[in-house]
Amino acid sequence: MRAIWTGAITFGLVNVPVKLFSATDDHDVELHQVHAKDGGRIRYQRRCEVCDHVVDFADINRAYVEDDETVVLTKEDLAAIPQERNREIAVVEFVPTDQLDPIMFEKSYFLKPSGKSTKAYVLLRRTLEQTDRTAIVQFALRQKTRIAALRVRGDVLVVQNLLWPDEVREAEFPELDERVRITAKELQLSSALVKSFSSDFDASEFHDEYQEELRKLVAAKLAEGESLDTDATFGDAANEESGDDAEVIDLMKALQESVKRSRAKKRPAAKKRPAGSKVASTKKRAAPHKPAAKKRSASK
Repeated sequence: MRAIWTGAITFGLVNVPVKLFSATDDHDVELHQVHAKDGGRIRYQRRCEVCDHVVDFADINRAYVEDDETVVLTKEDLAAIPQERNREIAVVEFVPTDQLDPIMFEKSYFLKPSGKSTKAYVLLRRTLEQTDRTAIVQFALRQKTRIAALRVRGDVLVVQNLLWPDEVREAEFPELDERVRITAKELQLSSALVKSFSSDFDASEFHDEYQEELRKLVAAKLAEGESLDTDATFGDAANEESGDDAEVIDLMKALQESVKRSRAKKRPAAKKRPAGSKVASTKKRAAPHKPAAKKRSASK
């Protein structure tokens, strides 16, 4: 595997050097569109609807469309937007694992220790296991600010991108507002059926039958000689770990100092305040990241 990002997990003064690796692969058979008559490759052109010219990718900008107005965003405009350029996976808070709704989970990445010592990495992993907590983190990857869940999988730390709250739709189905009467007998029979199918989950027992059959079909056609010359039908276009280790710090000293600072910040909050005065939030954030702004995506 090839690392796609190198940086460090940070919480308090603790620094855990890591490298980021994609945790999943797409195993689908890649299929292309071809002309049914002669097997020629079908290609799409980027054609401008105003001048009717085919446009090179280098000459394409992005645009945001709202009702009858279109705002064109140049590459310079987008480059001027402030981006997170540091190499930190900053822990924002540790939350009970059962509070995370699986609907928010997106792409997963493995985190590999990259420093001279794995002690900080192992300590964080064991702490998450013993406390049954998941770390909510923020970091920048591929020009986007991400919010993610940092959790344990076996002996490895895994970070899973989370969807932003406004990306999860509300399920509004009027039919579910109707009252339905379920008898005790019906519930008992349904529970018995569930029990008869009950088992421990083992992902290795499941197979993508469609992709397996598709591969067999392709192999059979090749064996029967039912193939075309790729150069004749597709043309020439058919064939088309970095960063220094972070410095290891004195882990125990960093932990002690982080706890000391956290307690010092919380003490003033315990003092009584005059009636009617506003109480400032004392929730400690481990990194100086500002809350992520609500996204507005440009049309592709």
